[in-house]
Amino acid sequence: MIYTRSEHKRIWFGAILWPSFLGALVLSFIVFSSVDPAEVLFFGYLSISRATAYTLGFFIFWLVGGLMSFVTAKIIPPEYNEEE
Repeated sequence: MIYTRSEHKRIWFGAILWPSFLGALVLSFIVFSSVDPAEVLFFGYLSISRATAYTLGFFIFWLVGGLMSFVTAKIIPPEYNEEE
């Protein structure tokens, strides 16, 4: 199948962002079912609200997952099509 450049970019971004989004959902569920953010102090003295901790946690998990997916996509060797 031949894709245009914009179609290829959309597919590539979807292949990176969608799995990292799902991973962030699962990881947020696991972490925040075990840890109550209202009881955690950041840097020893900083306390943030639960909603802020849930939001920041989710986006940090999504960012890390996205970076891992991006690195995985970049190290995959290019596809070589042999001419027949």
